[in-house]
Amino acid sequence: MDSNGKPSAAQIVVLATSSALTAIFYSIYRSRATTVARLKEAKKVSIGQDLKNILSETPGRCVPYAVIEGVVRAVKETLSSQFVENCKGVIERLTLKEEKMVWNRTTHLWNNTEKVIHQRTNTVPFDLGSHNEHIAAAVRVMRPLDAAELDLETIYENFHPTVQSLSSVIGHFISGERPKGIHETEEMLRLGDNVTGVGELVLDNNLIKLQPPKQGFSYFLTRLDYESLLRKQGNSVRLWRILTLVFGVTACSMLIYILWKRYVHHQRSKKERSMFQEFKEQQKKRMRELNIEENSIPPTSCTVCLSRERCCVFLECGHVCACTQCYQALPEPKKCPICRAVIDRVVPLYNS
Repeated sequence: MDSNGKPSAAQIVVLATSSALTAIFYSIYRSRATTVARLKEAKKVSIGQDLKNILSETPGRCVPYAVIEGVVRAVKETLSSQFVENCKGVIERLTLKEEKMVWNRTTHLWNNTEKVIHQRTNTVPFDLGSHNEHIAAAVRVMRPLDAAELDLETIYENFHPTVQSLSSVIGHFISGERPKGIHETEEMLRLGDNVTGVGELVLDNNLIKLQPPKQGFSYFLTRLDYESLLRKQGNSVRLWRILTLVFGVTACSMLIYILWKRYVHHQRSKKERSMFQEFKEQQKKRMRELNIEENSIPPTSCTVCLSRERCCVFLECGHVCACTQCYQALPEPKKCPICRAVIDRVVPLYNS
């Protein structure tokens, strides 16, 4: 806050940044809270022989938002792991990440970073079947890659370090980037995995499908059970709520601080104007007592004795209003005759 009562650039930046982050975090919080509320309201459906009959009797042959838990089963073909023998699944993701050290010129430290240089995901049609092998009913999972929380199991990973020569090491130090190697991983949704799906359950041409829901609902496909999924989403809601509260309190505190400083400055200015007006009245009264005309007093005369020249500057208020003799005659603690501010020190004023 400057002398005019205006907020500083740093205060404006803090207020604007915290307000913007509060709005962003609140938007995310509301979205996550809505997702959790919809998850709690989703209809739990079990995979059984009567599932088709239930859906056929439902309006539109559809449950708009349903929770279903089952075991991954292949429809026709399966995917085989490229690195693990006898490991088959329905979703496979191969990822290559480049890991390197990057020199930070601000902290003067080497920071570990990674970048995905290649990723390929393979899928084949699959069903969710009942945990009871004697029940033949199954639910076909549509567009699984569109689902949130698709946590595939890492079945293979390997790190290939970069072979470096002396000249390459020197070049890396000069460029500020030092490659570490390539991290290779294979993830898979395997046959027999327990999966929880949340989405639109529909009966289409005698085929039961689980697909992304309409109306903006979230589509989930996870190896967590329903209760664990609900807890995870609830923890996410609490995190964003805490962030919203923290930055909201910061924004409100900064706004209150700026307004309070403005109020203090306004009150101080009002008081100074009042004291200055009082001083002018006292000065006019003194002039009447001495029978002196206001026009006959030079503008550089001491405002106390009205006879000698002003020759000192009062700090910190900065007023030039008195001579040395009148300053020395002021009672302790010495205060400026105009604004009543305590005089910390006096600087002589030389008129040339």
